[in-house]
Amino acid sequence: MRFSRILAASCIALPLLALNAGCGGTQGPAAAEGAHPLVGQKAPAFTAEAVTGEGPTNLGDAAGRVVIVDFWATYCAPCRKSFPKYQELMDQFGGDLTVIAVSVDDPEDASKEQLTEFATSTGVKFAIVWDKDKSVAGSYKPPKMPTSFVIDKQGVVRHIHAGYESGEEQTIASEVEALIKAP
Repeated sequence: MRFSRILAASCIALPLLALNAGCGGTQGPAAAEGAHPLVGQKAPAFTAEAVTGEGPTNLGDAAGRVVIVDFWATYCAPCRKSFPKYQELMDQFGGDLTVIAVSVDDPEDASKEQLTEFATSTGVKFAIVWDKDKSVAGSYKPPKMPTSFVIDKQGVVRHIHAGYESGEEQTIASEVEALIKAP
């Protein structure tokens, strides 16, 4: 049985190439402001294989907008709950917000069709990219699945949300709104 299937069954935090890819709905210590080393730093540039969706697939193409870079996987139940909420935020903020969803699924465990089906089943239209070699995750070091990095218009990481719980989208919406209004 492949690692991600074991992880999906147990839903516990285990290391996966320098990231703790456990699934879960509670926010860990990395969610606290300043606890993650990227908070206040320029978000690392990245490229990954585009899978489906609309909009920018990298930070360069999203320049001048607030961006949510969301690390997720098909085995992650909280990811399935967060995706529609991120689409609602995209709809709410229009062209001022971009969501780039970065799949960390292992190529041996998932296919492009499965990633596309995940997006379709959750009703999202934003860009889905596949971090097959885990280089993007290696740069961002998400502590669990899902983890979202909220990045300002200048490309600086301002907020991190490790895990996802229902209602969290209200906090993220407030953060996004403040960043959109900021000069």
